[in-house]
Amino acid sequence: MSSENLPQSPEQRPESSSAQPLRKPRVAVVFGGRSSEHGISVVTAGAILSALDRTKYDVLPIGITTDGRWALTADEPERMAITDRRMPNVDEIADSVEGGVVLPLDPGNREVVYNEPGSVPKALGDVDVVFPMLHGPYGEDGTLQGLLELSGVPYVGSGVLSSAVGQDKDYMKRIFTSFGLNVGPYLVIRPREWSQDEAGARRRIADFAGEHGWPLFIKPARAGSSIGITKVDSFEGLDEAIAEAQRHDPKILVEALLRGREIECGVLEFEDGPRASVPAEIPPVQTHDYYDFDAKYIDSTPGIVPAPLTPEQTAEIQRLAVEAFEAASCEGLVRADFFLTEDGRFVINEINTMPGFTPISMYPQMWEKSGVGYAELVDRLIQAALNRSTGLR
Repeated sequence: MSSENLPQSPEQRPESSSAQPLRKPRVAVVFGGRSSEHGISVVTAGAILSALDRTKYDVLPIGITTDGRWALTADEPERMAITDRRMPNVDEIADSVEGGVVLPLDPGNREVVYNEPGSVPKALGDVDVVFPMLHGPYGEDGTLQGLLELSGVPYVGSGVLSSAVGQDKDYMKRIFTSFGLNVGPYLVIRPREWSQDEAGARRRIADFAGEHGWPLFIKPARAGSSIGITKVDSFEGLDEAIAEAQRHDPKILVEALLRGREIECGVLEFEDGPRASVPAEIPPVQTHDYYDFDAKYIDSTPGIVPAPLTPEQTAEIQRLAVEAFEAASCEGLVRADFFLTEDGRFVINEINTMPGFTPISMYPQMWEKSGVGYAELVDRLIQAALNRSTGLR
């Protein structure tokens, strides 16, 4: 990508009319990344780009390749969709993967620079806010949020601590428990324990299975989108399930089956504080063993919005969703996932600080039914980020 073809910064563009300001807020949509959720991050970013009001915002799409390089991409959301059951990839849609986008680390300077081998670095202008549409490690887990804090650039969503907590299901559950929220039975196997005392770790899993029964769910502690999760019905499938989870994260969780209904609830931060959406239900998936990655994104299993709950149950899950949001010190948005057990209790499974955000994803659907459409939802999140400072708050 030659420097003359780079997008002009807002300061370089001529004023199109007396009614339109010269300088619109500039939104950098950052997506892709090094995690196993790279593809769905690209899909989500495409939906965000399609929804952004170009009369209100200047937009800079930045894709992070699977090996961590920051690349400029064309503003072409149609190239960022799932095609023939295949996920898109930043390497395929980047204008160039030879050059790189560099954020400033000076809080007094928000100018983004594009470096290309053999060329003079090109200033792309200031970025006013980042919409970090990354899922999983190296993006949703507080790492990117920390970089943006160092840069002094406002961003959509939760800060460093709550992003890290929202990614690590072990510490997430510990925080929820400390705030009095119900969590299901689980066991954590850390990498040092597995490497130094594998036999002891297996005995703990056996004891856990003896106490709670089969099946068990073996999952990476710090992954999302149901990637790396295996449902095992006996010891026979345990080794393969552990290996699959450790392929995504050396720290793994073992969870007992909770019998009941899967209910989700969205939380959005308004000027007067966080509010909960109408809840949704994930019905049993007939063609899948459980609500796995393919059921969510490839086959697009539809949820039921709003969930068929009593008014009392709806009020209770909305209260608990906001409580989980506050317990983890979240900001902006959260999707809280619960089980409604057979004995009528709501048990929180997890929160997602940057949930799936395509128009067919559950979070936007829940807010659509709550009176906040997709484009308005995107706009609200950006405006909230622009009005929030970086640093301790």
